[in-house]
Amino acid sequence: MPDPTPEPVPPPQAGADLPAAPRGWAILRAARLNRQEIAGSLGDLGTFLPLLVGMAAQNGLSFASAMFFAGFFNIVTGLLFPIPLAVQPMKAIAAVALTEGLTVPQIMAAGVTVSTIILVLGLTGLIGWIDRIVPRSVVRGLQLALGLSLLIKGMQMVTGTHHWIAPDSYLTGLLAALTVLVLFFSRTVPAALVLFAGGIGLAIWITPDVAHSLRIGFTLPAWSPPHWADFVSAFPRAALPQIPLTTLNSVVAVCALSADLFPSRRAQPRRVAVSVGMMNLVAGWFGGMPMCHGAGGLAGQYRFGARTNGSILFLGVAKMALGVLLGSSLMVLCRAFPASVLGVMLGFSGIELALVCRDQTRRTDAFIMLLTAGACLGLNNVALGFVLGLGLASCLRAGWLRLERPETSEH
Repeated sequence: MPDPTPEPVPPPQAGADLPAAPRGWAILRAARLNRQEIAGSLGDLGTFLPLLVGMAAQNGLSFASAMFFAGFFNIVTGLLFPIPLAVQPMKAIAAVALTEGLTVPQIMAAGVTVSTIILVLGLTGLIGWIDRIVPRSVVRGLQLALGLSLLIKGMQMVTGTHHWIAPDSYLTGLLAALTVLVLFFSRTVPAALVLFAGGIGLAIWITPDVAHSLRIGFTLPAWSPPHWADFVSAFPRAALPQIPLTTLNSVVAVCALSADLFPSRRAQPRRVAVSVGMMNLVAGWFGGMPMCHGAGGLAGQYRFGARTNGSILFLGVAKMALGVLLGSSLMVLCRAFPASVLGVMLGFSGIELALVCRDQTRRTDAFIMLLTAGACLGLNNVALGFVLGLGLASCLRAGWLRLERPETSEH
């Protein structure tokens, strides 16, 4: 396994630009497919699988459509970018869907809305302006609130089994949590993949009839557009909190990380924004899961060994094949998936999402982050929490409020 450190590159001379990333057929020629790339393709499953299985089991999201479009856009991404750029679920939408019980049309409407806005921001070049006016501390507060809400939801699912010892029980949840902790730093075995396989095994054990539903078929996404009322309902609840997260994590942060890891193949913000924008404008009308790119996914796939777009292309083909050939069968399995195992998967996904907030070390930034998170959770309204956090940050930026003790000079 290669050492997960950024590609060595000599410092550029004064006034010199870094080389441009490959374009066209050069991107496809840069792809490699070997043991490291295949292992790296699994690096983002810790986020992808829990949210996909959770929304399929809890909200009725079509597993087949979600897998098909996730794989399709993996392939498109692999043809557009010469790096292992991940395709991830939109975490804010997923968290709100799971904790507030959004319908599938509302989930689709939220994804389409966010993608439309990000596409406009990317085409007009306003993506940088949004990044400047929304403080990172407010975005971190949203991430902290959403991460904690997923953790709480996961723990409620485990305790909701009401059994101490059974195939789906407190003991099963404890064993699943221990499995995650043991495999937490493994670069060869993704914990989410182990739990997913174990959950399928338990589902078949608990409900033997589920095994008879497993058969190879041919399933393609069906036209199922959301209605106007779904857009109206989903915008304040799920789309509004997702917009700053997508802007920061799916565009700004992922481009910055790509420059660190792959200086000669860095991703450009406008190109990434257009890519994110186009995803759900296609998938959102066919029941596809709201998707974006993400710095965490890029880091995870790099950590597992991915160095080229070959890992993304491989993963895309595997997802599409699974969605088309077994999608309808796996949907039945998702509904029978043990709540104790799914709860652990969602809980650790929430922890991963909340851990990004540890960079807010200044007192003022931490205060804004905690107020935003507390308002989101306490008021049970992510949009209102975002507005309150942004209002506090604006007052502090304008000098109307002060949280830091003023410096005094000694005479």
